[in-house]
Amino acid sequence: MRLAFLGTPDFAVAALKRLVEAGHEIAAVYSQPPAPRGRGQDLRPSPVQAYATDHGLPVRTPASMRDAAEIAAFRALGLDAAVVVAFGQILPNEVLEAPRLGSFNLHGSLLPRWRGAAPIQRAVMAGDPVTGVQVMRLTEGLDEGPILATETLRIGPLDTAQTVHDRMAEAGAALLARTLPLIEAGEARETPQAEDGVTYAKKIRAKEARIDWTRPAAEIDRKIRGLAPYPGAWFELPTDKGPVRVKALLSTFEDADGAPGQVLDDRLLVAGAEGAVRLLRVQREGRGAQDAELFLRGSPVTPGTQLG
Repeated sequence: MRLAFLGTPDFAVAALKRLVEAGHEIAAVYSQPPAPRGRGQDLRPSPVQAYATDHGLPVRTPASMRDAAEIAAFRALGLDAAVVVAFGQILPNEVLEAPRLGSFNLHGSLLPRWRGAAPIQRAVMAGDPVTGVQVMRLTEGLDEGPILATETLRIGPLDTAQTVHDRMAEAGAALLARTLPLIEAGEARETPQAEDGVTYAKKIRAKEARIDWTRPAAEIDRKIRGLAPYPGAWFELPTDKGPVRVKALLSTFEDADGAPGQVLDDRLLVAGAEGAVRLLRVQREGRGAQDAELFLRGSPVTPGTQLG
């Protein structure tokens, strides 16, 4: 098939790679414009743009797909289909309907649950035991189109947004590769989304990342895992030089009691409401991530310490 691929983050690279390997003709790759990254805030291409450039694929990075010139250029590609994977822009109807067969999205949830920007993080934070990845036909509504294919994934008690992301990216790439030939042959069945059970995965905001130890410990555990590795749930650790910020990157729930935020043993068991969380991996501000055991060798935290 002659395709356009629209995607930006790491999650989308696996899908583009699979389409290239399957022998599809990639007429153009669209990605968000280079953005400031790293300590130097230098302009760097997105992961999708970097992959496309390395593999000799034509790349466009428009600031807006609503620009009349961009729409005309997209129409002129003569596409069989467009594939969208976490592109980062809402596409106008003129773009969605330009390809002969239409435009299709790979979405990281079991729709209609978790429509929107952060479905993986929200699923982990909500304690969903199961999530999935789906191929859907794109319409102008936010993730409202009919579903063509689904692959389910379990979320385990030690899963983080990163581990779910990685499994989902590979499963989604394979699902997309299996589904496109069915679309081309007219054999893909489109199922409208259910009207009940709609939830929205709002973009993660920085103010959400601070841990509130007065919340139920099971909720804190899910928050830690759902925000790992980025932006990372954090707390303040008291030191002789004042409080320092520490990110919690992995945890597990335990049945223990104490004042919220109080360290209950010498292995980073911290009380919340209705239980406690054991911190398994942390990152002190300005340093690399460490397993709790290694972190404690350099920064012992004694029982009774009150975390902020």
